[in-house]
Amino acid sequence: MRTTADDTRFQPGALIWLAVATFSMGIDGYVLAGLLPQIATDLDVDAAAAGQLMSVFAATGAIAGPVLGALTGRWERKSTIVLSLSVFVLGNLMVGLAPTYFWAMSGRVVSALGGALLNAVIGSYVIARTPEQYRGRALSLVMGGFLFATALGVPVGLVIGQSDWRIPLFLVVGVGAAALVGILAKVRPLHLPPLSLREALSPLTRPAILAVLLVPMGLMCASYLCFTYATLILGPRIGEGYPIIGALFGYGIVSLAGNIVSGRVTDRRGPVAVLTVIVATVLAAALLGWAGLMLPGAAGAVAGLAWFLVCAFFNGGSGVAAQTRLATMVPPAVAALVLALNNSAMMLGSALGSALGGLALAEGALPDQLLLLSGVVLAVTLGVQVATAVGHRRRARAHVEVGPLGSGPVGPAEPPIGAVEPA
Repeated sequence: MRTTADDTRFQPGALIWLAVATFSMGIDGYVLAGLLPQIATDLDVDAAAAGQLMSVFAATGAIAGPVLGALTGRWERKSTIVLSLSVFVLGNLMVGLAPTYFWAMSGRVVSALGGALLNAVIGSYVIARTPEQYRGRALSLVMGGFLFATALGVPVGLVIGQSDWRIPLFLVVGVGAAALVGILAKVRPLHLPPLSLREALSPLTRPAILAVLLVPMGLMCASYLCFTYATLILGPRIGEGYPIIGALFGYGIVSLAGNIVSGRVTDRRGPVAVLTVIVATVLAAALLGWAGLMLPGAAGAVAGLAWFLVCAFFNGGSGVAAQTRLATMVPPAVAALVLALNNSAMMLGSALGSALGGLALAEGALPDQLLLLSGVVLAVTLGVQVATAVGHRRRARAHVEVGPLGSGPVGPAEPPIGAVEPA
């Protein structure tokens, strides 16, 4: 029997195993950054070359995600999840066993290809199989695996990786393999309508979708503009070493809480309103945080931590709202491509933010002034968000006015949600 997207009896067990898969991706995406000296020594390369293992992973994922999402749009979804997770696990096994830098780099490319497709197809599967009124909560549970990895998995991986940098990779392989077994047992097959490549790529021709993608990109740019240099901003106030580690751990925990809350609020209020509140709040936090950092002594430290954790909460909740919003703009059959584009936009924003912050510091800006620079990015992002929200309301109003008889040329409406293969 073929399962289609209109079968909404989604089993919670499937969500759990998909979250385990994203947990393994979360560890893999960040843990190596803290082990670069050990990697460089073991593979007989300098620290800059070791760092390229991170850069290549991110660049490959950003480019490959949309391409693979479009090319695999005709495939059955469970099989695609299993294949992409298998490739991801294989790539990490290659890195863990790599005798040379070449094999480690090759393994990172393989794992990035699997992870890029896995991230997109998991989101599209959850969207297609979950009733619209529960999508936010379902996505928050699955994305919670990734955020839980950044909060807990990465610190644990760093600790166990001090003796051997390969151990965290074997941890990723083990968690990924466990997720693979659970997915094979609990996740049900899903067939969506077969599309031509032109139809699969159709979201790229819609300005409204491309404009919406600027919002998560702007949020990540503003976030990483400061997050990358958090030690320089908070360190002088709270201390180096363990205090900074504690602050980063708190960031991960609060991000996870924001993800959970966002899922429920998105289901109740809608993703457009939630995203608007998120961007506006993070903008206010940046401006107030910059002012608070000028306070002397403990007051400045408290202000800095408050800014850091407020940003963590709302940035942690932005992913659910952004994915849910994009899901309302396309049918499930092309959701994998759109979600892959969303992931690429976020990765591009992260890279731009880190680069922009580094450039500002190189030009003589003080670390505290990065909050003001992030505020500029957020102000532009808020303008884009408001403009797209107004456009969303106009299209929704036009769709209602046209009605089933199509009376009057009042503008195009969004494509229907849930265009699925007949049972």
